[in-house]
Amino acid sequence: MNPAPLPPTPVLPYGTEAPRGVLGFFAPDPPAAVQLTDPEQIRRKYGRYQLRVLFWATVGYALFYFVRKNLSIAMPVMSRELGIGKPQLGMFLTLHGVLYGVSKFANGFLGDRANARTFLASGLILSALCNVFFGVSSVAVIFGIAWMLNGWFQGMGSPPCSRLMSHWFPPKQLATKMSIWNTSHSVGTIAAVVLCGYLAEYWWRLCFLVPAAMAVGVAVVILFTLPDTPISVGLPDVEGSAEASGDHRPTDDLTDDTQSTASFNGFVRRHVFGNPWIWVLCVANFFVYTVRYSVLDWGPTLLNEAKGIKLSSAGWMMAAFEGSGMLGMLVAGWVTDRVFGGRGARTCLVWMLGCIGATVLLWRYPGRSIPVYTVILCLAGFFIYGPQALVGIHAANLATKRAAATAIGFTGLFGYASTVLSGVGLGMLVERYGWDKGFIAIVVISMMGAVCFAFAWPARAHGYAET
Repeated sequence: MNPAPLPPTPVLPYGTEAPRGVLGFFAPDPPAAVQLTDPEQIRRKYGRYQLRVLFWATVGYALFYFVRKNLSIAMPVMSRELGIGKPQLGMFLTLHGVLYGVSKFANGFLGDRANARTFLASGLILSALCNVFFGVSSVAVIFGIAWMLNGWFQGMGSPPCSRLMSHWFPPKQLATKMSIWNTSHSVGTIAAVVLCGYLAEYWWRLCFLVPAAMAVGVAVVILFTLPDTPISVGLPDVEGSAEASGDHRPTDDLTDDTQSTASFNGFVRRHVFGNPWIWVLCVANFFVYTVRYSVLDWGPTLLNEAKGIKLSSAGWMMAAFEGSGMLGMLVAGWVTDRVFGGRGARTCLVWMLGCIGATVLLWRYPGRSIPVYTVILCLAGFFIYGPQALVGIHAANLATKRAAATAIGFTGLFGYASTVLSGVGLGMLVERYGWDKGFIAIVVISMMGAVCFAFAWPARAHGYAET
């Protein structure tokens, strides 16, 4: 008697193929046993899950900044107590930033196909552990190793968030929704610099130990709260949901062959590395991040050393910089969707011109008024953070949700390579020639970023029509 034939292998929608071997822990959640079909039920459940995804992706990524931006506040105290100079501190920033950029790029490939929940929580816990090692050490070599490892684990934060946003929101909403998510950069940094500004005046090691404990707590909540893809909770893919609610989204031809590694790699080669607009955005991102981190990482040191402002006050001033940056991201996202029809490069050009003006003001203002400097920092934050958010959003839409994390990781590789200039480069320049020459360099870099966005003006809103 012949054995019964084996059932056919089920075809899973794109994004549900599990990585094998040691990466099995990051395997995407399987499709739910029961898939909803009623349009009204789909609409209600989608709305609830979209709010949950947006909230916890924002909170989770904000905590990555708690265990990353704490160093900028602790640096002046570490310099005085441990005798570490600006070039060494700048080297910590550079090594961290370069490894972060490489990690964000490398993890983008995995992030497009891995479980967003476990990937995000794991990166947060590992970064927290690196902060613990940093906080209990007094040796420069250990500082460097711990912060380099932290840079790598930090690269596990953005890819799962990109996967979540591009799988749960259609492209015509993506600039607005991802701008909201991008406020996590500012929310996390504001809370971190304010908290650590007070902790540093009490004991600088608490700047690393307290945020680490908070990050672990949020990671545990994420493991039990955040969904992966819509089909894993019984909902249709976002295209199906959009059609059910009358909000049509162009599909990207999600056929069964997209599950193969070869097909995915081919798609990435064509729609990420073969897209000239993504390359232009990557170069522009290098200049945007150079300006952003020059102000953000060295701001407390500048205010403390050059203006005699206490670290607790400097922390509040940098919080204002971040808060205005959050507003700048939200307004830039709205302008992109409502004014420029999703063409993010056009908004970036307008914002970058404003960034040039704000940077010149920050450089040339002759007084020492804390309120005036705070206003100028707010203008700088507003105009810097719009392009910082939109470059990744525009790249994700051009690459489609099939390779969104890879595209954002690719732009991030260029962005965090900028720490070679904003970290050790600016540290050495200021150490030798003073802050005046440092600001001239920042203004020139801002202009180069604006030129790149001008070249990208003709770029399309998204790449779905090409898939």
